[in-house]
Amino acid sequence: MLKYFNKPRDRGDTLVEVLFAVAVFSLVAVGAMSIMNQGTATAERALEITLVRQQIDAQAETLRYLNASYIAAVSRGGTNTDWQSIQLIAKNNTLSDFNSTTCSIPLNNVFVLNTHTAKFEDPSATPGKPVSAITYSQVRYNAANNVSSVEGIWIEPVSSTTSNGNTGYIDFHIRACWDGPGQSVPVTIGTIVRLYEPR
Repeated sequence: MLKYFNKPRDRGDTLVEVLFAVAVFSLVAVGAMSIMNQGTATAERALEITLVRQQIDAQAETLRYLNASYIAAVSRGGTNTDWQSIQLIAKNNTLSDFNSTTCSIPLNNVFVLNTHTAKFEDPSATPGKPVSAITYSQVRYNAANNVSSVEGIWIEPVSSTTSNGNTGYIDFHIRACWDGPGQSVPVTIGTIVRLYEPR
């Protein structure tokens, strides 16, 4: 004889349980995506800062090279027209405001150098005039190693004068400013290079 046992019926998940599971999964997925986006933005920002720092270092090294070639030319009785152009900009120049809330590039008394040819770029000409950065601060070159555009990077020279009116040194404020990923304020980087002149 067979005996039948009363088993409780198998029952499925209720609608409330399914909705709760979907809600928990959604929260976890959105949180994970947010963390991934922050990580990607941080990595991109670090890469941009590294690339801009290389641009600033290249400008600083070119300034040092031009200063050394000017000193060598003066000791031989010659001149250096690139350094003389820089001296004209530095004379009686005052420093512009460089804050972290806006990327305002000064219109006057700023310049950049062509680091491929170690030449002064005329800031009144279109290729040498600094404009707002499209991606990050950089000097763009064409195939002939000429500057094609200057984006979000510039040099502001400020000269000191001695008691007899001669320039003792020039402070070069190399500045960069661009809109970084995932930030409400622009990224700003700057450095100062002091170069002395022969008397």
